[in-house]
Amino acid sequence: MITTEKLYHYYLENPVISTDTRNITPGCIFFALKGDLFNANEFAAQAIEKGAAYAVIDEEKYVYNDKCLLVGDVLSALQDLARHHRKQLNIPVIGLTGSNGKTTSKELINAVLTERYKTFATFGNLNNHIGVPLSILSITEDVQIAVIEMGANHQKEIELLCTIAQPTHGIITNVGMAHLDGFGGFEGVKKGKAELYAYLKETNGYTFINRDNQNLLEMSAVAGLNKLIYYGTENGNTIKGALKSSDPFIEVDWTNHDISSTVKTNLTGSYNFENILAAICIGDFFDMVPEEINTGLSNYQPKNNRSQLTKTEKNTVICDFYNANPSSMAAALKNISVLTADKKTAILGDMFELGPESPIQHEIIAKQAADSGLDQVIFIGKDFYRYKNDLKGIFFETPAEAATYLQENTVTDNLVLLKGSRGMKLENLLQYL
Repeated sequence: MITTEKLYHYYLENPVISTDTRNITPGCIFFALKGDLFNANEFAAQAIEKGAAYAVIDEEKYVYNDKCLLVGDVLSALQDLARHHRKQLNIPVIGLTGSNGKTTSKELINAVLTERYKTFATFGNLNNHIGVPLSILSITEDVQIAVIEMGANHQKEIELLCTIAQPTHGIITNVGMAHLDGFGGFEGVKKGKAELYAYLKETNGYTFINRDNQNLLEMSAVAGLNKLIYYGTENGNTIKGALKSSDPFIEVDWTNHDISSTVKTNLTGSYNFENILAAICIGDFFDMVPEEINTGLSNYQPKNNRSQLTKTEKNTVICDFYNANPSSMAAALKNISVLTADKKTAILGDMFELGPESPIQHEIIAKQAADSGLDQVIFIGKDFYRYKNDLKGIFFETPAEAATYLQENTVTDNLVLLKGSRGMKLENLLQYL
């Protein structure tokens, strides 16, 4: 069995990791992970034939030459290698989690810090027990600050990811009604997210907190945090902000150390105000001047179908269909209800991973949508469909049925909110809007 130290030696010579034989690059190290439906040990030889320098495997029968590195468990080896690499990095690492706004906040923080520092930020949403190690192993020696997103759908997951990312600074964007099934309800969500606070307390790290969020204040008090940097809308915070405009793009007035500033962004959705304040606060903490912070924020272009305003030939569409939960869905409905437009349509897909809470949460959102004053509301998915006889709206069990309807009933000159859980694949409807 190869040790972590020996594996790290190979990694330093070949610092590119792959876990997919479809993405092999010459000289990479292939980690043969296992899943419920696959055993990548079977593809080790194929990876080497495609140019991988080594294949890390955990079944001896697949060793066929000295390029096959045998370990006890491939996933554990990957995580241990990332931990070892992290210990060699003497840089600030900002650990970020939350129920909503994780990826947008990560992108905004990175956009700000990049104005002065060589930064690394989690690519896409590689934020789980595999993605975080891959992110850490992508940090090169010239990086000055790293921003690592950490996702979770059950307790003890953030705790594990903290042992890998080893954050020196941390932020929880918020806690909401997400992954209720895995966490065991809202209190379970709070407990799971607070594992980041517990790690920062244990390691004497810094924590950025939205002082307007009572849940976060309560959680930080329970954790006994003492290195706190606050942002929010009231006096007494390091960064004080006010939402100046959000129709459709967000403009923020903010103050720090008696210096006032205004920044215009390309983000829509008033719910992104707190994400912007977080990025301002972190930029300020790392000694950036307002001009640098504002430049980073104003140049950021939202992507990945998160609060992304898209102009089609027929409509203006708020593409927010990367994911959804009751908290983010409510915020999105509140946002479209206050935006200026002659006609408004909401197309909402089911929210996943809510467990026993699913019926009541879908009913709450359906009622909010029906009462929001929109010209048209279209609900898609079996969880919303159960209310087709009780609430105002147009209901479909599947996205395919909704697509047929949209082809036959063209929506034009509307502001359209398109939002649902990732598994609903609502991006397929964009072509009809």
